[in-house]
Amino acid sequence: MAIVRSQCGQCGVGCGIRAITDTDRRVIIEGDRLHPANGGLLCDRGQALGDPAMTLEGRLLQPLVDGRPVGWERAIAQVARRISTILARHGRGSIALHVGGGLLTEDYYVANKLMKGFFGSAHIHTPWRDGSSAAQRAAFGEDVMPATYEDIGRAATILLVGDGIMAHPVLLERVQAARQAGVRLVLLAGEGAAIEADLHLNVKPGSAASLLAGALLHGHDKGQHDADYLARSLAVPDAFWAGLRPGHDIWSVARATGLTPTAIRAFYEEWATTERVVTLFDGSQSSDLAAAVINLHLASGRIGRPGATPFAMTGAANGMGARETGCVADSMAAHRDFTADARASTARFWGARLLADGPGLEGEALLQAMRDGRVKALWSIGADPAAEAWLGEARGLIPLAIRSTDMLAEQGDGWSVLLPSAAWVEKDGTLTGMDRLVSRQRRLFPLAGEARPDWWMLTKVAQAMGWSDAFHYERPADIYREHARLTVYGNDGARLLNLRRHAPISNPAYDELTPWRWGEVPFDGGHFPTPDGRARFA
Repeated sequence: MAIVRSQCGQCGVGCGIRAITDTDRRVIIEGDRLHPANGGLLCDRGQALGDPAMTLEGRLLQPLVDGRPVGWERAIAQVARRISTILARHGRGSIALHVGGGLLTEDYYVANKLMKGFFGSAHIHTPWRDGSSAAQRAAFGEDVMPATYEDIGRAATILLVGDGIMAHPVLLERVQAARQAGVRLVLLAGEGAAIEADLHLNVKPGSAASLLAGALLHGHDKGQHDADYLARSLAVPDAFWAGLRPGHDIWSVARATGLTPTAIRAFYEEWATTERVVTLFDGSQSSDLAAAVINLHLASGRIGRPGATPFAMTGAANGMGARETGCVADSMAAHRDFTADARASTARFWGARLLADGPGLEGEALLQAMRDGRVKALWSIGADPAAEAWLGEARGLIPLAIRSTDMLAEQGDGWSVLLPSAAWVEKDGTLTGMDRLVSRQRRLFPLAGEARPDWWMLTKVAQAMGWSDAFHYERPADIYREHARLTVYGNDGARLLNLRRHAPISNPAYDELTPWRWGEVPFDGGHFPTPDGRARFA
């Protein structure tokens, strides 16, 4: 019997667990009282880690190539040969990657490095990624979540937009505890929302963005925004306010939301007089909502201070880790973009052989590239139920379809190659919660059969293709150190993502790593990672 402190990994909150295991793959799961994300709380999904999922029933336990079981050596050789052939014939951009939202940061790092630095492709399909990422990058200059869980208890008012928090019971419990301690809860949601609030504004579905954009305009017209903060910390185009005006006066907002003008005015005045507001919203909703929330907080200076911040809730487990490593279609790595300087710096650091020359395709645009014959291969990694239909079409369009999975049921789905991945309870590495909290995922059970970590199989393919000098990883700590060094490399302080303290981390220190948050207090003092130090309206 052993006690292992690890991670739940079932959503973006990043709850810590305390697992009591035995030799028969049986486990008792409880919340880790020492973990800052949940303080011992755990929802039903976390508790279910101890259910029959621990058994090997239904597991893919050996590689399959063209439907036939083979050993790892042959499987790696086949994948390397087929990808090499496609690259030689069709060049950069001919290979695409699909990544689920439940990989570890080390998996994302190696996948992104291999794709962008050696396959020369940024075609990375991430259907779990939400609109808040692009809005934060546009507004702040970097995809940084400014909020922490502790901000919820420090607020005077929590503005809860929609009922997306129901997917995060531990986070909801934190909100309810804050309300019991005297924090006011204002809910913007449709009728029937199962959340008790001090004020419930029953808005029409999809209209919350109009209400918040109206609050931005109302504050401007009434002179309620912090003029000093605006002048010092926000670059506002001359035509912005005139462009915002159509459709955002109180009467137009009333028609859009279904609220009375009186209720709207009262809400706007309450916002203007409350200094410490945390706005929680579902980041998977429209980009308009993310922009409206961020803009309202920027204009009123309610950001970069304890208890005053926008807070985009992310659904995917370790989706933040994917964004930090750049394992998405529209950024390079370590919160860098595709500018010439960023590409050159990343290429030097990686020793890249064929660097992606710009953002890649995803979603429908990527499917169209497959239909047109521009993309010839897809490697899909990680569980992603939301992508089943997309994957079903994609693998029928291309000659080479590789799937890394822990589920045997996928063998009949038309994949050229199936590679057995580690199940969650067999994974070892790190992940980042939605509030920038980095925690250790520790393996609860040994790898089953011939299952291997996703980073391992990516590394072996890279080595088989002749890139052993750049892919020399033997353990997750090797990858974590390199990821940390890349966030430091060429970073003169302009980017907040800087893991300098862990660039030299030893293997024992990595094994014993306790939760820590990068970024300190983002945007403290109204300083943003943009060329002029000022934010922009999203």
